[in-house]
Amino acid sequence: MKIFIGFLFVFISDFKFTNATSKSLMIMSAISVPESSPVAPPIPSVPSSVADISSGTEASIKNHHMKPSKKLLIELITASSVMGIILLSFMYFWMCHRKKVYKSGKVGSKKLDSLRGLPLSSFISRSSGAIKSNNEKGSVVVMDYNLLESATSNFGESEILGVGGFGCVYKARLDDSLCVAVKRLDGGSQDAVKEFQTEVDLLSKIQHPNIITLLGYCVHDETKLLVYELMHNGSLETQLHGPSSGSNLTWHGRMKIALDTARGLEYLHENCKPSVIHRDLKSSNILLDSSYNAKLSDFGLAVMDGAQNKNNIKLSGTLGYVAPEYLLDGMIKLCSCEGHPCFKASPFLTPNIPKSRSMRLILGFTGKLTDKSDVYAFGVVLLELLLGRRPVEKLAESQCQSIVTWAMPQLTDRSKLPNIVDPVIRYTMDLKHLYQVAAVAVLCVQPEPSYRPLITDVLHSLIPLVPVELGGTLRIVQTRPSVTNEP
Repeated sequence: MKIFIGFLFVFISDFKFTNATSKSLMIMSAISVPESSPVAPPIPSVPSSVADISSGTEASIKNHHMKPSKKLLIELITASSVMGIILLSFMYFWMCHRKKVYKSGKVGSKKLDSLRGLPLSSFISRSSGAIKSNNEKGSVVVMDYNLLESATSNFGESEILGVGGFGCVYKARLDDSLCVAVKRLDGGSQDAVKEFQTEVDLLSKIQHPNIITLLGYCVHDETKLLVYELMHNGSLETQLHGPSSGSNLTWHGRMKIALDTARGLEYLHENCKPSVIHRDLKSSNILLDSSYNAKLSDFGLAVMDGAQNKNNIKLSGTLGYVAPEYLLDGMIKLCSCEGHPCFKASPFLTPNIPKSRSMRLILGFTGKLTDKSDVYAFGVVLLELLLGRRPVEKLAESQCQSIVTWAMPQLTDRSKLPNIVDPVIRYTMDLKHLYQVAAVAVLCVQPEPSYRPLITDVLHSLIPLVPVELGGTLRIVQTRPSVTNEP
């Protein structure tokens, strides 16, 4: 561009100079003395040879005046052609460089949102006009699909950490020192798209020690990816009901997990504006880091308290954790990630379903949604920690029973309560603390929502039961065995 401007400057300057010279010559040739002037001497006759020279001079002046215009036009065309070639060459090399960076997978943070990932707003507007993104204030980045695919060994089975309602969670190694968890959501169903959008919208705005951190997301065709911090000790469900059967969780460790969970819920209910109702609190959605700090995860079903038509939202949850007010006069559709057939059921008696399947309730009616539904689910989790049982256990060949129905008569009987506690922690706690935790659990799972406490009250009840070093206020005094003097 600079070369082209320089050419124009030279051409225009040359044109002005020659033009001025031609005009001056023409003016000089046009000067003459009038014939009628008294002082004018007689004009001598001009020889024909001189006249020929004069006419030749005028012709040469006209030709000289015309030549620069043709010359300028030719040079302008030449310069434009050269400039076009330069621009095309520049564009070719730029495209080659961009393609090379694109394939390498080494992308800077400012370029992450331009390669292989669609911004959430673009994806939502393309997928459903009724869904709008609220992620303007979020700081979550769009990540490269090829990078995540490579980091998970092409989403290999060996990297699977868990299976959820809409997909699998994989372990991804971004480099030698950084590992993350990648949740893969396949399919473009309306429910899957809505849960993906809700997850990104909420977690991009929430920061709390007891809530999982969302690092990024990616949309690639029909595949949607969510990238989280890696929780090395997996879920509470795996710790309680997996191969270790709760052996890694002491009494105080379990109370710390309950306290962390209550703190996360209190933040959602009391500190978020508007408040957030999780709607799918369960042991598999409580994740544990390397120090067994608990964090809430899976916000796909979460609802903001100020959301429009909140009371008309289709009620969803997981079998065993759903509050009874959701189930009254409801038609329950039980869906597993493996496509298990749907069926009708009562609130606490259900067909025999394999435990390995992830089950979610989708209820075909609407009702009033409050934060007390989260409190009920928290009470079920507290019973899991206390008793070591699943939220739904097999009752007979074709029926199951909820932990609430089974435990409620015994939780209020102090003579029976110690006998139903998880054998791993039985007789390892102060009985007074055991009775207090059981009382909190009973209040949380009350059938009537108004009888359930606020999560803040639950939190204040648990703090004195957790040692100071684990985040509570309990001070444990080590008693030394008495020494008797032998005679």
